[in-house]
Amino acid sequence: MPKTSARLLSLLSLLQARRDWPGALLAERLEVSPRTVRRDVDRLRELGYPIMTVKGPDGGYRLGAGAELPPLLFDDEQAVALAVALQTVATTGAGIEEAAARALNTVRQVMPTRLRHRVDAFRITAVERRNPRVDPQVLVTLGAAVHAREVLRFDYGGAFPPRRVEPHHLVTWGGRWYLVAWDLAREDWRTFRADRIAPRTPGGPRFSPRELPGGDVVTFVAGRFQGSDGSGWPCRGEVILDLPAAAVSDYVRDGIVEELGPDRCRLVLGAWSWPGLAATIGRFDADIEVVGPVELREAFGLLARRYARAAG
Repeated sequence: MPKTSARLLSLLSLLQARRDWPGALLAERLEVSPRTVRRDVDRLRELGYPIMTVKGPDGGYRLGAGAELPPLLFDDEQAVALAVALQTVATTGAGIEEAAARALNTVRQVMPTRLRHRVDAFRITAVERRNPRVDPQVLVTLGAAVHAREVLRFDYGGAFPPRRVEPHHLVTWGGRWYLVAWDLAREDWRTFRADRIAPRTPGGPRFSPRELPGGDVVTFVAGRFQGSDGSGWPCRGEVILDLPAAAVSDYVRDGIVEELGPDRCRLVLGAWSWPGLAATIGRFDADIEVVGPVELREAFGLLARRYARAAG
């Protein structure tokens, strides 16, 4: 029989692994009697772990949520994943960088040497974009409204009157946080930047979830940031560049790059407007052959005249 301290840690690890544990199964896994399991559960409760008794034919135990966060056990993969995630917090814009750094230091101090070496060898420098930071409490409020399916009221960027929405999803895109919601006044879907939201209390009544255009939040958000309701960019063109495909593909997120030779490639790209698309393509600093459509060719002519006047 293992020592009491080692057995308590094994019991805690088992309780974290699944929701409900029959007492007899715990006794079998720990190779002790059901009476010993009951005593060990009482010891864990004295240490602050909220372990509930599950009634039923078999009886059992469940690790619940308490008023305070007790010590937790992580397997090797969970510990490494947690350390990596904490190092990339700066890119989320959630405004919790200091807390994440403290948490990472706490986790690292209690890691076994073999895991600490793995984490130290995987140091990450998170390069954050210069995006506005979001108050963590605002994110908590938005997330709670999404979870509870309650109508949300908030001031938005100084606009009046306050917005009333049905919040459906809290998402990140390009280093910013957005709320995806059904705007009750405009009767349409909207995406709101979280850093511009100032929640008001109290909230509104509960609502039934609506179906997002496109079927899921990823498709919907990607479509919105491409300037449409999910069908793609409003302006989309094709050109041939006198550049290797490898030199172009690293700078194209939503486009298609096809290699035509060692120094030529085909580029299909979209944008909000035809002049905007032409300007985006022009930044590659290479000779350009327009495949189509005619609107893109005309946009290049428009920019050529503007640039000529600017060079006056």
